[in-house]
Amino acid sequence: MALYDVPAPAKLNLFLHVTGRRADGYHELQTVFRFIGLCDRLDFDVRRDGRIEREAAPLGDVPAEQDLVVRAARSLQQATGIRAGAQIRYDKRIPAGAGLGGGSSDAATTLIALNRLWKTGLDRDALIKLARPLGADVPVFVFGRPAFAEGIGDVLTEIAVPERAYLVLRPHGGIATGQIFSDPNLTRDTESVIISDFTRWQTARAQKKAGLQGHAFFGRNDLEPVVLARYLNVREMAHALRNQGFHARMTGSGSCFFVEYDTQGQADRAREKFSSKMLGNGSDGRADVEKHTLAGQESIKAVVENTWACPGLFDHPLRHW
Repeated sequence: MALYDVPAPAKLNLFLHVTGRRADGYHELQTVFRFIGLCDRLDFDVRRDGRIEREAAPLGDVPAEQDLVVRAARSLQQATGIRAGAQIRYDKRIPAGAGLGGGSSDAATTLIALNRLWKTGLDRDALIKLARPLGADVPVFVFGRPAFAEGIGDVLTEIAVPERAYLVLRPHGGIATGQIFSDPNLTRDTESVIISDFTRWQTARAQKKAGLQGHAFFGRNDLEPVVLARYLNVREMAHALRNQGFHARMTGSGSCFFVEYDTQGQADRAREKFSSKMLGNGSDGRADVEKHTLAGQESIKAVVENTWACPGLFDHPLRHW
């Protein structure tokens, strides 16, 4: 018995406000999560010996005990008393340390897929309960719908989102999330909003078509200024995007930025424009970005590892599993 090529999609935070800090050190957040069509792929084979084995570490040196996929599988085993095990293989396409939720998504897909493969019969609420201890972003992937999130990001309310596509850009290197949340310069008192604030803004914006440079955004990402201050490569890419007129925003705690469009065709053309005007392959494998001022004198280099043009998803691919 097996399940192959099971998707685990990336997410974007359309905005991310830090509204407070709890006594236990966790931060109170407000955000809107949306899934996009950039997916890891996982294969699962049933093992009769009860062992949970991964065929290769997806991130190189992450031990099995810390691997969210292994932890998710073992959590489901323990919660249900199932004696079966699983052999798990990865096809990692979502980069780590990028703010796209790849590890959390892999863990959620593992819970959903093994619940089906092992026939353990847990409903969505039960799987979300197992997801919470694995990480703040894991529950939304089990929830399976675009969501307005509060608390530490795990109090979820379904929210309607329009058809959109996204240009996603990643600089070289990842982000240490813990450093960002512990930074003394992080804004921790952003005024709370309500769902209708976002939906009213979204309705008003729907009447304005995006140009090639993308839509403006609701609110802000409170983590972005801290990341830009700490990480030169991210700052250079962000400046290059904005100097070229792109309306770009960081997702999560970075390092990826995204630009929003009405259609996939617009996102594809924006990726082509970015590549043709701003990217050149250097001998060190990095991407050089040249920005010309009106005087034509100033240039700036930014480090870009990869770009994707992705559709926004209305549901998680496994929502109906």
